Amino acid sequence: MYISTIPKIIRKFYPKSALWEVKTNKKEVFLTFDDGPIPEATPLVLNLLNKYKATATFFMVGENAAKYPILVKKVLAEGHAIGNHSFNHIKGWKTADNEYYANIEKASRFINSNLFRPPYGQLKLKQAKFLDKTYKIVMWTVLSGDYDKKTSAIRCFKRVKNHSKNGSIIVFHDSLKAQKNMLFALEESLKYFISEGYSFGKLV
Repeated sequence: MYISTIPKIIRKFYPKSALWEVKTNKKEVFLTFDDGPIPEATPLVLNLLNKYKATATFFMVGENAAKYPILVKKVLAEGHAIGNHSFNHIKGWKTADNEYYANIEKASRFINSNLFRPPYGQLKLKQAKFLDKTYKIVMWTVLSGDYDKKTSAIRCFKRVKNHSKNGSIIVFHDSLKAQKNMLFALEESLKYFISEGYSFGKLV
């Protein structure tokens, strides 16, 4: 169960410092990718971004970054940003605080970034306050739903198209589960935003 956009009333349960969108008057959106890097999907994403001259931010799982350090370097070399997505995609609500912090710290050995996105968006308030001392906590404006086997690629694209605006942070996944939907929805999104005069920013 998921929703494409998080209502503002739910956002109030997260720290005020959490980033849900970028405040800007420019026609600019922020593409992000979770759960990589993996050799089956991440290079294909990079090819599409390069084709459309777009930049993005990749929230990486530490165990993948440890396995594929060359891909981490490639993402950075091509002008994109990276962020920490925990070492093995654990759920903050179901994990003891110290174990959660240790997992993120372990990931940081392979992911040099001050950005953190909690897997599943799950974060206890206590965890958020602790992590806020070291990281910029990044959530999202629009969730494409590309990982959902019950949805279609065109529906993923329409979610992005219909719910995005200036400053939107958009989530795709460079994972095996999402790959088919993601590649279609990403390219259609890139074409759509360009046709509407948008540029693509990376988070810092």
